[in-house]
Amino acid sequence: MTDSSTPRRDIDRMASGLAACLPVLHRALDRQVTARYPHPKPPEGQLALLRYVAQHEGVTVREAAEALLMKPNNVSALVSQLVEQGDLERRRDSADKRVAHLHLTATARERVSEVRELETAFIRHALTSLTEGQQGALGSALDALDALTRHLHPGVR
Repeated sequence: MTDSSTPRRDIDRMASGLAACLPVLHRALDRQVTARYPHPKPPEGQLALLRYVAQHEGVTVREAAEALLMKPNNVSALVSQLVEQGDLERRRDSADKRVAHLHLTATARERVSEVRELETAFIRHALTSLTEGQQGALGSALDALDALTRHLHPGVR
């Protein structure tokens, strides 16, 4: 489902460029955050789950697994680790005792916020090194990147 006015070679170039650029951007940002974060940084899977729970307080393991494209048993293992570390709480559903809702602890909420603030600061600093045109192009691309994400993972809101 491509716009007929966009030649296939341009679509291929964009697809290849994004596939190459986005993981490198993520790794570079992760390394900078890890170097400046004053606490032991959780592994990526744990951090992804903590971020998701921060945005979707009360989510279940199954819901988190679907959203994060992970197997429920893997998310369950992450939950157990995070509960043991004191970063996550399981709260039983009042109607169905088999279901647990996930909530961040105050410490985890603070640390997830610290990581997000560091990421934002590093990206903000990098953006200031770009030209106004490049900054504008990235700003304009945000909606398109969100739409692309929703297309690749329809469960994302």
